[in-house]
This record gives sequence, structure tokens and C-alpha cells, in this order.
Amino acid sequence: MDVKGFVDISFVDWDGKISSVIFISCCNFRCPFCHNVNLVLNPEKLDTTPFEYIEDQLKKQKGWTDGVCITGGEPTLQSSLPELCSRIKKMGFLVKLDTNGTNPTLLKELMDKKLVDYIAIDIKAPLTTEKYSKATGVNVEKMLENVKESIRLLLESSMDYEFRTTVVPTIHDLEDIKQICRSLKGCRKYVLQKFDVSIGKTVIDPDFMTKSLSEEEMQKFLTAAQEVIPNAKRR
Repeated sequence: MDVKGFVDISFVDWDGKISSVIFISCCNFRCPFCHNVNLVLNPEKLDTTPFEYIEDQLKKQKGWTDGVCITGGEPTLQSSLPELCSRIKKMGFLVKLDTNGTNPTLLKELMDKKLVDYIAIDIKAPLTTEKYSKATGVNVEKMLENVKESIRLLLESSMDYEFRTTVVPTIHDLEDIKQICRSLKGCRKYVLQKFDVSIGKTVIDPDFMTKSLSEEEMQKFLTAAQEVIPNAKRR
């Protein structure tokens, strides 16, 4: 498992829980608004974090850290992900997985074997090839059905999950958010996230850093989402 980053303590990556965060390299998307540029495009430039180091840190935090978030990149590209989850679970920690949903087969394996406790799937755009390709920077024609299957898996499951969308003003409009919500109707948790254009941030396509959403605009997106999913929230 190619771990390219580790945060020992986070209060923001898992709602209601104190967690550590593991960053896995590589991704099959090239979302132009992605902040994890080197993790996606140049993972060889980043130092690899040995699991033994992570294990030592987690042992020190036992009793006051609830779980571990595994994010990326796209973790489900790694065939050794179940082993990583298993090792963390055996240490007594909960496991949260962040994913783009393009590997429902591995997702189902993790769920069936109870190797994850919480799954967050990023829904990038309405589920059409044109819109999803624009949001992800790649041709998703062959991957979109996988995303839909991952959505179905979670909607039909009893496990804890969330769907989430990062709202990007140059990609999404109000109708896009409504379309996304219609495809997720009946879900237990949907969250909107505001695209971060803070000074010092970098993204795959710098042009996307030129426009930000005001609080008023973000509220309009949330209102649009709540027309379809009444309990939709924002971060």
C-alpha cells in the first residue's frame, strides 16, 4: 500500500469523531478543482509513510482516537486496501473510507467483510457522461456505471454513509445539484461542500481558483438540494 501522507489527529474528516487520516496515492480522475495535486499527479515526489510508523502512532492514541479515515487519491485503486483496513480494525479503530465510487466490486468486498464502518462517496456532478467528464477531467463513459452501482450499494445497505458534492461555481449550477439529489433520493445523508479558494491552496487547473462562492450563493445551492433531499446539509 503506497501511503503518501498521515495526519495523526483530525477533528474535521469524520463528523462527530476524532480521527487519524491516511492518504493513498494515485487517482483515476483528474478533477480540475482537486487540491491534492501531487498525490494525484506526482506521487513519486512525496515520501512514502511506512505502516509501521502509522501503527506506532495509533497505539499511542488508543483510547482517545475513534478511527482512521482512508482517503486519497483514490484508495480503491489499491488491491491491498482490504488488508490495510483489516490491520486497522484489528487494532480496535473504526475505519472510514473516502472514495469516488468507481470500484463497486472492492467496495462490496469491504462492506461484506465488515472492514469499513463509514463510507463517503464524492458525487462530482449529475450522472451523465458529459457532465461527469467535465467535473472529473477524464472520459467517464466506462466508469459512470460503476459510480451508479456504488451509489446503489450504499442506498440498499444498513451501514453508515454519506454522499457529498464539492460545489464549484464554474462547474455546477442549481439544476445540477437538483439532478444529483434526484439520483440520491432516499439517501440518509447528503452534504454540500464549498470549493476552497483560500490563499496558499493549489489545484490541478489553476483557472478554477479565480471564482469563489459567496455565503448567499452557497445557501441557494443548499436550498436547491433540500427541495429534493430535505435533510441535506453543508460543510
